Amino acid sequence: MDVANLQLEGLLMAVASVNKVLVQKGVLTVDEIDEALRKAEASMTGDERLNADMSPSNRDAVCFPIRFLQLANLRQPQDQVQSFAQLTRGVGLAKRPYNDQM
Repeated sequence: MDVANLQLEGLLMAVASVNKVLVQKGVLTVDEIDEALRKAEASMTGDERLNADMSPSNRDAVCFPIRFLQLANLRQPQDQVQSFAQLTRGVGLAKRPYNDQM
């Protein structure tokens, strides 16, 4: 596996853990984090460059970190963070087709 992928895996797990602590401490709610991540994805998928110049698989790659964090935010048990593999599998299963793929 590419070292950059391993670094991104670690970063995503770290952000998921920080988000969980923010919710536990009452700084943010699960819904507030979800809304922020939804806005981030909408911004990315609304980007003309992303829609015009990228293949659907590249668009998925750009949106993967956001979708991963959304799933981590919504699926976390009270006392632990799911594994990277579990969350990644969930992102793949929840993927929706883009408008130009329908």
